[in-house]
Amino acid sequence: MAEFLFRLGQAAARRAPRVIAAAFAVLLAAGIAFVVGAGTLTSTVSIPGTRTAQVTERLQQVLPRASGGNGSIVFETSDGSRLTEAQRSAISERAVEASRLAGVATVVDPFQTEQQRATRQQELDKGRARIEDGRKQLAGGRAQLEDGQAKLDAAREQARANGTLDQIGPALEAQQASLDAGRRALETQAAQLQAGSDQIDQGARLLELSQGIGMVSKDGSTAIVTVLFDKPQMDVTQQQKDAVIAAFGQPVDGVDVSYSAELASGIPTILGAGEVIGIVVAALVLVVMLGTLIGAGLPILTALVGVAIGALFTMSLSSAIEMTSVTPVLGLMLGLAVGIDYSLFIINRHRRQLKQGYSIEESIGVANGTSGNAVVFAGATVLIALLALNVTGIPFLGLMGTVGALSIAIAVLIAVTLTPALLGLIGERILSRRERARLAEASPTLGEPASAEATAPAASGPRLRPMSTLRALGSIVLGIGALVVIALPALELRLGLPDGSAEAVESTQYQAFSTVSEKFGPGRNAPLLVVADIVAVPGTTPDVTVQSAVADSIAAQDDVVAVAPIGVSKGRTVAAFQVVPSGGPNDPSTEQLVHTLRALEPMGGTVSLDVAGLASGNIDISGKLSDALPTYLGLVVGLSLIILVLVFRSIFVPVIATLGFVLSYFAAIGGVVAIYQWGWLSGVFGVDNPGPILSFLPTMLAGILFGLAMDYQLFLGSGMREAYAHGSPARLAVVQGLHAGRSVVTAAAIIMTAVFGGFVFSHSAMIRPIGFGLAFGVLVDAFVVRMLIMPSLMHLAGDKAWWLPKWLDRRLPNLDVEGAALERHHPHVPDLESAPTLASS
Repeated sequence: MAEFLFRLGQAAARRAPRVIAAAFAVLLAAGIAFVVGAGTLTSTVSIPGTRTAQVTERLQQVLPRASGGNGSIVFETSDGSRLTEAQRSAISERAVEASRLAGVATVVDPFQTEQQRATRQQELDKGRARIEDGRKQLAGGRAQLEDGQAKLDAAREQARANGTLDQIGPALEAQQASLDAGRRALETQAAQLQAGSDQIDQGARLLELSQGIGMVSKDGSTAIVTVLFDKPQMDVTQQQKDAVIAAFGQPVDGVDVSYSAELASGIPTILGAGEVIGIVVAALVLVVMLGTLIGAGLPILTALVGVAIGALFTMSLSSAIEMTSVTPVLGLMLGLAVGIDYSLFIINRHRRQLKQGYSIEESIGVANGTSGNAVVFAGATVLIALLALNVTGIPFLGLMGTVGALSIAIAVLIAVTLTPALLGLIGERILSRRERARLAEASPTLGEPASAEATAPAASGPRLRPMSTLRALGSIVLGIGALVVIALPALELRLGLPDGSAEAVESTQYQAFSTVSEKFGPGRNAPLLVVADIVAVPGTTPDVTVQSAVADSIAAQDDVVAVAPIGVSKGRTVAAFQVVPSGGPNDPSTEQLVHTLRALEPMGGTVSLDVAGLASGNIDISGKLSDALPTYLGLVVGLSLIILVLVFRSIFVPVIATLGFVLSYFAAIGGVVAIYQWGWLSGVFGVDNPGPILSFLPTMLAGILFGLAMDYQLFLGSGMREAYAHGSPARLAVVQGLHAGRSVVTAAAIIMTAVFGGFVFSHSAMIRPIGFGLAFGVLVDAFVVRMLIMPSLMHLAGDKAWWLPKWLDRRLPNLDVEGAALERHHPHVPDLESAPTLASS
């Protein structure tokens, strides 16, 4: 691989215009693909096979109107007064207009619903009055029958006394039969009245249980319009949501309008102000490290080209693949961060070689074959870790990993092709004027060999000594202790998906969420769709009886505010209910209620319940992701051990490097929990409403941080191994390797932290914790684990750090990640006659 990259680098440098043209041709092709194939991204996530998904699929078949997606529009008077008749009429008109839109099944008018509820109550009252009248009539009929029976009995006794019973007996028997028939008729009427009374009582009970599902607030200042779509939430397109928002867009005098997250969850912008600030910080670091504007701009340019290709190509697939809105943003984050770093590694090696007297063409080839080889290997580790997300069995997470891996692959390809081409194009200008002047003093031409004094690194570098054992012990205790403390909040990790409360305070989603919580209670933002399997209930049982019995069982549970029947399927197999919990979508009580309802069996066990809806779906998704995390972590840790054993041919180094990754991972999770779940430093990071952590963040963070941690371990550890292999004592080799790689790793870590950190202030609630977790994880892994704890542990281990069983050493392939064999095959000869430079050739 190193030899191939050496030749590729030199070929790219010689044919720089062609390589640059090819890169921009690929960029143009990606742009065309985007224009042709770009579709709509979704702001919600789902996992096929969860209980929520299964219930939703069943409802689509037997009760379609209960399975559709929904969204809410909240109207509130600006001054808190009651809505006027004119305002109510205007809102109702907009509801009628929205009901005509394509994809909308119905729009629930809050005022009409309140009127229907009042009408229903009147009907129940009238029904009760009719029942009472019927009972009075029944009592009168019974009294008449009893009077007729008494007269008949008296006539029978008189006939018996007169001896005329045989003559008038048949007539008396006929009268008795008539009385008995009347009595049976009255009993039938009584049973009917009782059945009617029971159904009225059950209907009244259902109406009472549904009182908590208000559409108009008690003070009359706020109303909720609910839009029901004809397809499940995941299948509702952004165009349909936008059309609904437009239908309610015309202002109503004196009324503020806001839209729930189901309607207004916007697609994150690909590049915002925070991200631009991150790039600016990265540019400043590059200027400081490389000393030239051209040198600083080159890694950013190559990274932006790679990111553009990856983002455009990814978005071009969104019409064919269901893709969450955070997926392309993740690809952009990774592509931008590693793209800058990978190009920097090659440029830094090239600059160092130029100062040692290499010709430009020779230096580009060697830099691409050595540092470029390390970049390919480092990128491969990140790529493998991201692709491994597919083994979780969670489609949207696997797609995120695949898109991230694609961005990494493009970043690597750009680094080893476009970077050498641009280096060949700018020639000696990659060095600052001062560096070129200093080199010219030692060599007549930049491309000519320098003098021995100029090329002797040992003479110019500081004299290094092993660190003291006391310092090593102190660094270990301090570093591990600090990370353990930072990681402690991870023990309280709660997973969930963002709701309206996690959005920016000024956003319409937040306004809708907070208004509904304030006026109707927090549970109104987390309605549950409860589905009752009623196949085992006898068909003669009235539907209202079934609904009332099930609703009573549901209402008897803790944390249930209201229950309302939605309907019964035509085949009478299921009955659906809307349940409002006492807590919000991410409240622990809501999660517990979902589990409680699923275990409930009303009507003596003849009915079983299950739960669907957004709140239930979020709970199921978080649970499945939580279950997948240990398996994925085990895979990543095992992969880490194997890769590091192959690279460093050691047992000790892979073990402590992997344990260091685990420590930095949990420290990153702890930081995320402290800020985004507990609310620490909320003002600094713009966390208005702390809540559960994004359900897929821990799994995704594990894959990305693993790959990046291996990058830093590779660039630092390989220098230590190289020094040890060249005869330096083990403890001195640790210091020499650290000294050789710390500047570039420091710059790379700061750049990556700045780029990831730029996403911390994204307007998207899903992006912010991801950006922070990655930025903080890179920071602690690079500066605490890789440059503090790891060298100290290797100092204590001494020669044992590089021990490997002989039988294993013989069987392991020699990866030569740093390209040492290449340098032996293409040695730099300082005393050659002046070698031509690319600039002069």
